[in-house]
Amino acid sequence: MPNAEKLRSAARLQYKRAVLWSHARRGDLVCRLMLHEHLADPYPLYEGIRAEGPVYRSRAGVQAVTAHELCGQVLRDSAFGRRNEDAGTAEPAADGPPAAANAPAGGGNASFLDGEVADHMRWRRLVAPAFRTRKIAEYRHRTEEVAHRLLDAALDRGGDFDLVTDFASPLPITVISELLGITDVDVDRFAHYGLVTGRAIDGVRSVRQATEFREAAGELDAMFTALVRRRRDEPGDDLVSDLLRPQGDERLPEQEIIGTCQLLLTAGFETTTNLVSNAVLRLLSDREQWEALVADPKLAPAVAEESLRYDPPVQYSIRVVRDTLHLGGVTLPSGTVLMLVLGAANRDPDVFPDPHRFDITRPDAGQHLAFLSGAHYCVGAPLARMEADVALSVLAERLPELRRAGRLRRRPTAALRGLLNLPVSSGR
Repeated sequence: MPNAEKLRSAARLQYKRAVLWSHARRGDLVCRLMLHEHLADPYPLYEGIRAEGPVYRSRAGVQAVTAHELCGQVLRDSAFGRRNEDAGTAEPAADGPPAAANAPAGGGNASFLDGEVADHMRWRRLVAPAFRTRKIAEYRHRTEEVAHRLLDAALDRGGDFDLVTDFASPLPITVISELLGITDVDVDRFAHYGLVTGRAIDGVRSVRQATEFREAAGELDAMFTALVRRRRDEPGDDLVSDLLRPQGDERLPEQEIIGTCQLLLTAGFETTTNLVSNAVLRLLSDREQWEALVADPKLAPAVAEESLRYDPPVQYSIRVVRDTLHLGGVTLPSGTVLMLVLGAANRDPDVFPDPHRFDITRPDAGQHLAFLSGAHYCVGAPLARMEADVALSVLAERLPELRRAGRLRRRPTAALRGLLNLPVSSGR
């Protein structure tokens, strides 16, 4: 990019940051969500948005929805699209919350590849077999092996380790890489791809960030282009080979397979990494519930569901109104961008009693919207659930005295909620 263009781009980004900051300081609750000071705990702001009514109009150009019923209605209704007709997906938009209409908002799911509903359903039919019950059962044994190996390595280095970088991140990265048939797994590099992609969902805030995103996208494209072409000549027992095989009269184009692989790699580990780290953080903050899991590791699936409800890895998803309609008593013109605040919907008091309490015995936790709903329900949800089950049960079985051992660091993003670091002590 010429220097003059870089300067113009930097000026545009600086102006948009200033506008976002100005709206936030003047009381716009959606814009305030993007400020770093609210990343640690956005839930009071969600309640403020909820108190303003079913549909909250932000000066940032979106309308936020917090009610569980309305979010579920929008997610299941084809009258709401994933993005505007002219919205691109090659790189994220350079602004605040509305950027999610153009970037891969919705995080750990494959929903932003949809285009028209029919195209999306065709894509799901071809991808879904990799995540069926039988396949997940096959992956489980390997996931358990990886989990134990990672803990062995962490404990060999001493009793203290980082829950995120030593366990919660490399576990799903290794599993999804093997599923895709990637033989040379660079855990640190892949984690970097996930971080860069995740930051972009909130909107690009600098020229450097835009450059990082393009570089990461380019590296992933090159890696998967080579892998897809290799598997076309030498099929194997992996998802890429499965995607290349026609199912009846249907076949995915090469570029669509490459895009699918990029999505499944990053979304396939980001959700699980954040789910596991968020769950462990809550458990270690409530010793009674941690000890309940230690006493009965079979509670791990219930822990995962309550964590998905209480502190979901994906905090919001974006929909665009196709034609003028009414929602919650509010008229929404065609083109209106809706920000579905999943983190707020999952704590809706009309659905979940005492919603701000983390309770692994909660019977209705599974009603959460962490994996979306309807046609765009996360195709990889079974894999994420299985990996979280394995991770949490292995931790409880092997490290009953696990405790926090230092200051945590959060991801610098509003849309994806998780940790960069969580120092822990094994108690050994």
